[in-house]
Amino acid sequence: MSMSLLTFKGPFRTVVRLHRHTLWALAALTAVCLAAVAALRSWAGPAAESGPPNEGWRLLQLGMQYTGTGLLFLPVLVGAFAAGPLTARELESGTWRLALTQSSGPRAWLGARVLVAATAAALASAVLVGIYRLGWARVPNTHQLHWADRGTYEATGPVLVAYCLLGVALGVLVGQLVRRTLAAMAVTGLLTSLAVLGFGSLRWSILPTQTNTLPYPGRPFGAPGSALVTDSGLLTGSGERLPYDACFARTKNLDNCPADMNITARYTEFHPASHHWPTQLIETSLALSLAVIALWAAFRLARTGRA
Repeated sequence: MSMSLLTFKGPFRTVVRLHRHTLWALAALTAVCLAAVAALRSWAGPAAESGPPNEGWRLLQLGMQYTGTGLLFLPVLVGAFAAGPLTARELESGTWRLALTQSSGPRAWLGARVLVAATAAALASAVLVGIYRLGWARVPNTHQLHWADRGTYEATGPVLVAYCLLGVALGVLVGQLVRRTLAAMAVTGLLTSLAVLGFGSLRWSILPTQTNTLPYPGRPFGAPGSALVTDSGLLTGSGERLPYDACFARTKNLDNCPADMNITARYTEFHPASHHWPTQLIETSLALSLAVIALWAAFRLARTGRA
């Protein structure tokens, strides 16, 4: 994969020119998002604790909820584009053969596509993360906007950029293997979705949780208000853990436990807000490692002449 910039120059310019409308549309969408968030942020005024939230604040909160969910699909769209229009379509139509006569070989042809897609995806996703954080800063930890919520978590850190780069890597690999535009887009979209969902299901097992205990009876939770609570319940004198509603089956009252149950404390397991950035960086590293493996496989495939 080590090629000089001069090797990339011709194919790179060709790819940019061929897909310039898509690149301009991406830039325009980013500009629209920035203008919308800036306008809503200005309308919302100061933070909500300074007074009752106005209509602008409510719209900003709603917009951040939908935007966070929408950004989850960005890596899928990036991967589908890299697989279909960028790679498989040229292989399917045979136009790649003309491109090879004007470059040094299949690896230069593939490298130009990777460079264009990765640069555009990284820049656009990084800017969108910055725009999202600009709006989210006015409505943090409100309904569906907790730092650990799906969508908000991905849209507030580098992990979204890593997912987009993973989408590019999977796209150029699948595009070469499938060689059918729509099929390649579908397969890459599925694989990228599975990767995003898989990382999301495992991320809160990367770092160990913290556990707080409080005497029973007492306050029901011992976690900070900003924490992500993963488990809570009751502790007996022997150290056995019981569900938080274990007493309800006996007394129909969560706060009234029979003496024979020997409940001595409540426990709460949680991730503090300080786990946000370490988890982001570890997950980003894992996603980028997977992207590097996929790219290695893609360039190996190109070198064998399959492209």
